[in-house]
Amino acid sequence: MYSILTYFSASKTVDFLIEGIEEYTGVTIISVKSDEIRTAVTEKLGRGVTIYKGERGYFGGNFENRELNILYTVVTRLEINRLNQEIEKIDPSAFVVMSSIKDTRGGMIRKRPLHK
Repeated sequence: MYSILTYFSASKTVDFLIEGIEEYTGVTIISVKSDEIRTAVTEKLGRGVTIYKGERGYFGGNFENRELNILYTVVTRLEINRLNQEIEKIDPSAFVVMSSIKDTRGGMIRKRPLHK
């Protein structure tokens, strides 16, 4: 049992050394309150947001052709909980998809300073 634990911790240490300690997660947020969520992500978390124009298709047993904004942001794994809390406060019914990102380049990956 100790051998398994040792090998596991050694492999995680090697991963951190090679890939870095910060793991990024891409988050897609679909909500009718996308403007409020965008403001929370940019002002409270200091992260950039990309906005896609979308159209709602099937919702609640009905077909709806209603336009809405789809938000995409990249956060560290340490910020996921805070992002989820902010989304939950604004729109508990928001549809959120998260995916692990292997590599990032360009754009605003580093946190921008918050203005107070």
